[in-house]
Amino acid sequence: MPKLGLTADQLLSTTRSVRKRLDISRPVERAVIEECLNLALQAPNGGNRNLWRWIVVDDPAKVAAIGAQYKAMFDQPLSARSEPIPDNVERFDLVHDSVRALVEKIDHMPALLIPLMPGRAEGKTPMQQAVMWGSIVQAVWSFFLALRERGLGSAWTTVSLGREREIAEILGIPFESYTQVGLFPIAYTQGTDFKPAWREPLAEVLDYNGFTAR
Repeated sequence: MPKLGLTADQLLSTTRSVRKRLDISRPVERAVIEECLNLALQAPNGGNRNLWRWIVVDDPAKVAAIGAQYKAMFDQPLSARSEPIPDNVERFDLVHDSVRALVEKIDHMPALLIPLMPGRAEGKTPMQQAVMWGSIVQAVWSFFLALRERGLGSAWTTVSLGREREIAEILGIPFESYTQVGLFPIAYTQGTDFKPAWREPLAEVLDYNGFTAR
């Protein structure tokens, strides 16, 4: 699989959640997905216990069924599926358009990735929850980075968790035994010229040796 040859800094600063530019017309080879997942598995995880499970969905019928559940969540009021958006988010209208573009084609993706962690987050203490998420999130991001280097992309989505039980039924996941981490589309991107995104200046979010109220 040809690679883009990005430097580490380029890779870290230009890996985006891609929605509009995911190419649903181009198949994604399982070998490429597995290559990216093998890199993702090198991410740190709690106690090196490797408790994660990874489900790749590339059967069109199952992609469509899961996509229908994802779309159904967007029929819910915004307050039921998202935190309020702060007023200072730059160009949020473009983000909203991008999200809608993904909703429209999520059921036609070449592949979807659903990582799992054992147990349920409900009822865990904050420390136990931190251990759960801290043993999988960095691996998912490593997967994003590996995709980017190979001309593919994904989007970080969690709205599917509003239909977690229904998706578990589609895939035969024991609902009481595993927590879904999110739903991540996999596709080649239309072009590879991604740029750094807007973020609040570091000075606005950084403190040394204590918390500063702002």
